[in-house]
Amino acid sequence: MPANLPPHYHDAEARLRRATSHDEKEDALREMIALLPKHKGTEKLQADLRKRLAKLEEEATHARRPGHRGEVGHVAREGAGQWVMLGPPNAGKSSLLERLTHAHPQIADYPFTTREPQPGMMSFEDVQMQLVDTPAVAAGHVEPWLTGLAHGADGVLLVLDVGADDVEESVRALAELLERARVWPLARPLPPDASPLTAHKPVVVAGNKSDLDDDGMFAALTRDAVGADLPFVAVSARRGDGLEALRRSLFGELHRIRVRTKEPGQKPDVGKPFVLAEGASVEDLAERVHHDLAAHLKFARLWGPHARFAGQQVDRHHVLLDGDVVELHS
Repeated sequence: MPANLPPHYHDAEARLRRATSHDEKEDALREMIALLPKHKGTEKLQADLRKRLAKLEEEATHARRPGHRGEVGHVAREGAGQWVMLGPPNAGKSSLLERLTHAHPQIADYPFTTREPQPGMMSFEDVQMQLVDTPAVAAGHVEPWLTGLAHGADGVLLVLDVGADDVEESVRALAELLERARVWPLARPLPPDASPLTAHKPVVVAGNKSDLDDDGMFAALTRDAVGADLPFVAVSARRGDGLEALRRSLFGELHRIRVRTKEPGQKPDVGKPFVLAEGASVEDLAERVHHDLAAHLKFARLWGPHARFAGQQVDRHHVLLDGDVVELHS
């Protein structure tokens, strides 16, 4: 073993030894590779780590092919973004999933009803986002694959019962899970000693059962417990309160834009818009439409609320905004 390996490398190595799922093992190996000093003395170790990672990736790919049962905890991403729902027992995650999507999860008044990830598609205006319900998180009871699912998602939705007596205990359990998953809320600056593989992503809190909180006092206490800097929406899966605000928050926290295209002389495409990351350019849109179009792109024309005038000519580097309609010319 080469000398002078950084402490974070040994931490990742310890996580690899404790890992029980493919995702956890792959994650630990990637961090070890990223942290390993690059010089002649580590070449053999680098090669060994990359070989082990390649083998794990091949096994995971094989397991997810048609005819093979995929690894428990893997959910293929769909829509404009994937949100993983985490919460303590009986917080109402499954009821919230059912209310927001067309999914029909098993719902009961006893804890740990959900055993496997349950995805559903949630509509927001002209796009859809994926919500994934998961088994309950409690001190001493966490499914081992939850860390990988949370790390790989676009965002994490924490669901809490605002009237529960153990809100602070539940918040600690969820914080510990996010730490093990190396997920850091986007609303908070990354700490200087953060792992290079830390996922800096949106974390939103849904304070459920607000219909039992007439004066909002329990919601305020729950918000204080999770931290006032995290986006918080008081909701009621039973009565429907706050669901539209939650949809809007989840889309906004993804920092996506919706862009439509049009053919010269034709009306804009009335189908689903292209969903791009904030800051995307005309060239990024053209690449999504077709690689050859991006390669031969000359200019574009712009319509919509952000155009200075209808048909404004812009170049390939022009930054697009939500609601733009673009006519691409090659």
